[in-house]
Amino acid sequence: MHRLTINTSKTPDGYSASCDLMPGWVVAYEGEFDGFENYVRESIDFYVSCAIADGDPYPEILSAHDLELSYKFDVQSLLAHYQNIFSFAALQYITGVNQRQLWHYAAGRSKPRPKQAEKIVCALNRLGKELVSLSV
Repeated sequence: MHRLTINTSKTPDGYSASCDLMPGWVVAYEGEFDGFENYVRESIDFYVSCAIADGDPYPEILSAHDLELSYKFDVQSLLAHYQNIFSFAALQYITGVNQRQLWHYAAGRSKPRPKQAEKIVCALNRLGKELVSLSV
């Protein structure tokens, strides 16, 4: 399986993306995340078809049939994305970070220090692993 990391940010009306392997490639989408994922895939396919048509080189990974996209959110976007799923009180419980401070990060009023950002991401990763390990 081939994995491609998509740098993702939440915008006021949707999402935007870029990828280090595709210089100059930027995607902006207005709407929900599910639609954004489809839009990103279509944009990558278009990028590849244009490169082929123009005879330009492009990263081979983009042609892989088993290409999996991994979305990497910045902390502000991550919190904004999940605030409709988890309350800031719940996120405070999960991360150990004060909910008022989490709100400031989500609103873009302040940026977490790298250690604080890592703490938030690690806590959400732990939660994800716990949820995946549950069996029915």
